[in-house]
Amino acid sequence: MASTINTAELKKLYRHRWVPNLKIPLFYGIWIALGVIAWNSSYWLLTWSCYLAMGYMQMGIVTFMHDCTHSTLFKARWKNWVFGVFAMVPLVISFISFKEDHLLHHRHNRSPKDPDAFTMGKRGVGDFILFYAYAVVGVFLTAIQFTLIFPLRVLRGKKALIHWSEIALHIAVMWAVFDWAASQGIVSKVFDVWFWPLVFFGFFNSVRFIAEHYGCPWDAGQLVGTRTITSNQINSFFWNNINYHIGHHSYPGVPWYNLQKLHALMLPEIMRVGASIERSYFAVFLHALKHGPETEATTIKVRSA
Repeated sequence: MASTINTAELKKLYRHRWVPNLKIPLFYGIWIALGVIAWNSSYWLLTWSCYLAMGYMQMGIVTFMHDCTHSTLFKARWKNWVFGVFAMVPLVISFISFKEDHLLHHRHNRSPKDPDAFTMGKRGVGDFILFYAYAVVGVFLTAIQFTLIFPLRVLRGKKALIHWSEIALHIAVMWAVFDWAASQGIVSKVFDVWFWPLVFFGFFNSVRFIAEHYGCPWDAGQLVGTRTITSNQINSFFWNNINYHIGHHSYPGVPWYNLQKLHALMLPEIMRVGASIERSYFAVFLHALKHGPETEATTIKVRSA
């Protein structure tokens, strides 16, 4: 897209800084601390609250991984790969599969070639089943998509080899963890502290993903085909500004910590073209649940309903 932003201002936003990434060990520390509390808790309400909070923190960690797909989390490309692979271990999903899918999503956003445009269909029975299944238990469908369906359809040669090597690594790690847990007689506790937060993470991820694009004009480009959710500063902090999604799609090379500044610079253009800005993730998500899967003929109508 043609930029209306001052070139010097935009150039500043592309600069990498290491201090903001100190959030990475902070997030992992909070995630682990919540797991320890859940592990030792004898109160079901506290335990499940920790599982919920762990899923929320996992969403934040995954948004760091998301920056790695654009090589923007770290200046060195290899560091983005290392962290990307590491961050995906609990999800048992390969980084390269997500990366290749996500880059295609950016290239073909809200168009027939967008691999993530599953909310769009003919509103047949299958479309409704897929849409609502993703909204409720998206973590399982996401795992199937990135572990099997997308790699078998798209990845070939070196990329396919990397994918299956990553899956083998994840299986080896999981096998080692649960083999140790079995030797200690704690398989059930280890499973609970790993599995249930992922279920909550999957729900948060579904809310986020659907809100980012649902109802935006079809095949109309990055700017109007994406939605920014202003949400609140707490959510922006823990989800690393992924809610400023119009800016991210327009300039994916801008690191997460500069997306709010990018949004402010882009706001006149966003308002001029009428791109979608909403205040609440859940408001958009509930709106989507009410209307169900989309068709090309209903996207603009649903968006303005």
